[in-house]
Amino acid sequence: MVIDFSASWCGPCKFMEPVLNGMAAKFTEVQFVKLDVDELPDVAQEFGVQGMPTFVLLKKGKEVDRVVGAQKNDLEKKVEKHRDLVAAT
Repeated sequence: MVIDFSASWCGPCKFMEPVLNGMAAKFTEVQFVKLDVDELPDVAQEFGVQGMPTFVLLKKGKEVDRVVGAQKNDLEKKVEKHRDLVAAT
């Protein structure tokens, strides 16, 4: 699962939206969830989100990786890496 911590006023978050839609179409076995930090600040705080966008990669309920900022190549590499680990087990 990839949680996208974003905000409606965040320019880089808007830039990443079509990128995430593309990744969701490419990695159909991975669930992508968008979370607005202004609507759910407690959840953002629980995950220690300090900058946006922040992408938290979870596997079996535990954080396995994260990407802070509009780093689309880094995010895609990490999604692919962790997706492959799931497929290999």
